[in-house]
Amino acid sequence: MSTMEKLEVLVIGGGSFGTALATILANNKRRVAMWVRRQEQADEINQQHSNERYLPEHKLPESLSAITDLPLGVRSTPIILMSVPSKAFRQVARQIGDHLTGEQIIVHTTKGIEVDSFKRMSQVLKEETCALKIGVLSGPNLARELMAGHPAGALVASRYAQVTHAAQELFTGSRLRVYTGQDVVGTEFGGAFKNIIALAAGVANGLGFGDNTKALLITRGLSEMARFGVAVGADVFTFGGLAGIGDLMATCASPLSRNHQVGSRLAKGESLDDIIQSMNQVSEGVPTTKAVWLRAQTLGLNLPIVKAVYGMLYENVSPKAAVAQLMELGLSSELAALRYQ
Repeated sequence: MSTMEKLEVLVIGGGSFGTALATILANNKRRVAMWVRRQEQADEINQQHSNERYLPEHKLPESLSAITDLPLGVRSTPIILMSVPSKAFRQVARQIGDHLTGEQIIVHTTKGIEVDSFKRMSQVLKEETCALKIGVLSGPNLARELMAGHPAGALVASRYAQVTHAAQELFTGSRLRVYTGQDVVGTEFGGAFKNIIALAAGVANGLGFGDNTKALLITRGLSEMARFGVAVGADVFTFGGLAGIGDLMATCASPLSRNHQVGSRLAKGESLDDIIQSMNQVSEGVPTTKAVWLRAQTLGLNLPIVKAVYGMLYENVSPKAAVAQLMELGLSSELAALRYQ
């Protein structure tokens, strides 16, 4: 119990990104623990200092500990980083709800949307907990590159300056440079929306297209992100930063991106079900595409790339046919997103 009382931060979630953040914090001399579901995973982290399922071949700091007692960890920690998939987010939020106080800071890193309700993760936290000091951390942060110590940047957004400053301070001195902002809506939707475009970029890669095609997808995808984001209450300028174009560049260009991998495998003829079954981590872009496509219909938005990805995922449209449909679209003005300020 004495060890828990000295914690500065608890990372909820033992996947690749949660592990990478916890590793950065431990290496930055922060007193950090991770909560994981399975005792076997906790034992591996504590005894072997590894997380082979999610980050094979990476050694974890000996100062990083893992726990399975979620209530104890939550009650003992002033700052919580929540890094769990969107499909499990509400359940975990409900689990911690009875143990949080209004004084604790909670920052989530989940780049997804609750499909049925179309709720953002900060909204889920408000519904399931008493937490007031809520924020979101997002940006171009591929876990394996973070583990390798490569310099990177992220945005933490909150309506509370105490939240953004506390999160920024945790990482100060590390190779993850954390910038602050107030646009929670834009930061959350940027992180979720870019997964759709990353799926499309993976398809382009799988079909053998080059950098010209990828640049086209990224820039037109940014336009769609901005139009959708502004329609749901975001600040258009957020998408010109780390949580928008920054995250798009990393996930659309890198084969390390899970969504990029799914798109590439779709283009090579694998079925979506087989791809999902073979993965030990979540591709947030798959459910997010459905959620965004359905909401775009109610908003009257024309989002051609989202439509094409939705067709490939849910309507059995072949990747080649989806590309053909995109290339047959009528042309419009560039930088259209600027009209939506």
